[in-house]
Amino acid sequence: MNHEKEAEHIIDLYREGAEVWDNYRIKHFIEQHWLARFLDLIPAGGEILDVGCGAGIPIAQYFLQQQFKVTGVDASEPMIARCRERFPQAQWHVADMRTLALAKAFNGIIAWDSFFHLTRDHQRAMFPRFAQHAQIGAALMFTSGHGDGEAMGTFLDRPLYHASLDYDEFSQLLSDNGFSVVNQITEDATCGGRTVWLAQKNETA
Repeated sequence: MNHEKEAEHIIDLYREGAEVWDNYRIKHFIEQHWLARFLDLIPAGGEILDVGCGAGIPIAQYFLQQQFKVTGVDASEPMIARCRERFPQAQWHVADMRTLALAKAFNGIIAWDSFFHLTRDHQRAMFPRFAQHAQIGAALMFTSGHGDGEAMGTFLDRPLYHASLDYDEFSQLLSDNGFSVVNQITEDATCGGRTVWLAQKNETA
């Protein structure tokens, strides 16, 4: 069954459910060890682009506490409003990642539990955007599904769309856009079963 119609409702769900999601996310921070690996690839005080930043806690908050500079983008206006209130020292943009064009390159890009809400075609189209926003040597980290396909969760008692490409296609897209895989774990039991990709922009890209 094709669920791409539900994909178009993702932004509306996170607009309506900003408070619900924020209250949940504040209490759940199990990805710190992956964030530390990501930061190991970034110069001290470097600039990070958080794609699908939500309300800024816990991930952007963690980066700011480690003295990195953060630019966050999210299509949910209520999420970004919370970010601006909490962390005025960072840069926050209401933007759809599918049309992301900040005219700036960063030392690190993260799309944690956000990128996988896009359809597979939109995921494919994101890799040139990642490359466009990545300095040479920049880290790129994102979460995906464990294999090619679509999956439906629930949020606010409504369908919540997820999709993924397979391992080989993600690997090829990274390579085609100038990234080398540094670390990849499928269904990491230490991180709630997430499939995590950590890559780095090649010197020759």
